Amino acid sequence: MGHEIQLSGGEITILKAIGLSGAAMAGKFLLDRKEEVEAGEFIDTLGGLVAMGYLLATKVNIRTLEDIERTSFRVNPSYAHDLKGALDPNRRREAAKQRRRRRS
Repeated sequence: MGHEIQLSGGEITILKAIGLSGAAMAGKFLLDRKEEVEAGEFIDTLGGLVAMGYLLATKVNIRTLEDIERTSFRVNPSYAHDLKGALDPNRRREAAKQRRRRRS
């Protein structure tokens, strides 16, 4: 059984932009995909995902938009399955229903 991960809207947006395939995304392209979010909030959210270990980054300190441009990001494969469930709560409910059906 995986961990129960709770994500904010900003975290979900960033993870969807990067994708859960495990492929790396250059920060320059991530900035192009960011929606109408303030720079400070975007940097804090991205830094939080890296600090929690959900994202892996090629640069340790991410404090400015220039730092993000020079960094490559990818989803940590150890959390990919749990993050998929957190991004789609309906999937989690369906899995719980299937488990209940099997036990009956």
